[in-house]
Amino acid sequence: MAALLDRRSNPFFEHGKAEYFLALRGEEVVGRIAAISNRLHNEYHGDRVGFFGFFESIQDQTVAAALFDAVAGWLKLEGHDTMRGPASFSTNDECGLLVWGHDTPPTLMMPHNPEWYASLLEQAGFLAVKDLLVYQGGSEAGLPVPERLTRAVDLVTRRLGLTIRPLDTSRFRAEVELVKSLYNQCWERNWGFIPMTDAEIEHLAQQFRPVVVPDMVPIVEVNGRPIGFALALPDLNAVFRSNRRGYLLPVLPHLLWSLKREKLRRARILLLGIVPEWRGKGVDAVLYHWIWTRAGQHNMTWGEAGWILEDNPAMNAGLLKMGFVHYKTLRMYDSPL
Repeated sequence: MAALLDRRSNPFFEHGKAEYFLALRGEEVVGRIAAISNRLHNEYHGDRVGFFGFFESIQDQTVAAALFDAVAGWLKLEGHDTMRGPASFSTNDECGLLVWGHDTPPTLMMPHNPEWYASLLEQAGFLAVKDLLVYQGGSEAGLPVPERLTRAVDLVTRRLGLTIRPLDTSRFRAEVELVKSLYNQCWERNWGFIPMTDAEIEHLAQQFRPVVVPDMVPIVEVNGRPIGFALALPDLNAVFRSNRRGYLLPVLPHLLWSLKREKLRRARILLLGIVPEWRGKGVDAVLYHWIWTRAGQHNMTWGEAGWILEDNPAMNAGLLKMGFVHYKTLRMYDSPL
């Protein structure tokens, strides 16, 4: 989080700006928020949307209103006509407000907020603009790999001539370049998508590198040409959430021990994408099946997949057919300035 907020180290600030605000009542901090201007978003979408993110508040409408007013004033000065969020800093980062599924545990790089946050936004005049759906699967959730999925994957793999392989960490830099190319191809038409710059991909890759399990980053190819990939990581929150004070010690040794000994039982599928011309052919099932089975071999018996846009029927229907269950909803909000 410190690296994310640091204007000197986060490559987001090569094309974006942000201002951070705290709400204080006397000497007590009762809320926080960031105002965010993302030049790449505005150039890519041809709009004047600004963002808010890193929002936290006590259950007090006057506190939330003061925070939103501070962001609105800053965004207007930057030339924006709409305030959207939460996004910390963009849809490439943690985004959305949890509006359903509060009784579930938080997962890696996903928002998890009190149920009454939605009321704070809605009473401040925000309107829902897009829902983001999140799914769970795995034997811990009572959802083992469906036998029909295994049969379908075998058929699709043979019929399309697919090969699938794990991330090759001995060629880490070249693999990062490959994933960057695939990412910007696979998500280019998504609502809210912003291409990641070379520096952003490299920064993210270096942060993930110590915790990547190569088996859980499959790359699918046809005749040697990569056509899709997925990225799943162990759910590090299983360790982090026991560390309320936030210090690296003693949580860091515990985390590294848990990874080495394969003690983490939960995983999160952060990304799964297929180039446009190969969609709708069952390649997504091949990637999900690979992660589901390989995660099991590493003692991970539960997985979260998401988020998926509410108006992406192919991905949502495909996940349900593969045995996943919708268990959380995140929401993005807009407010005119």
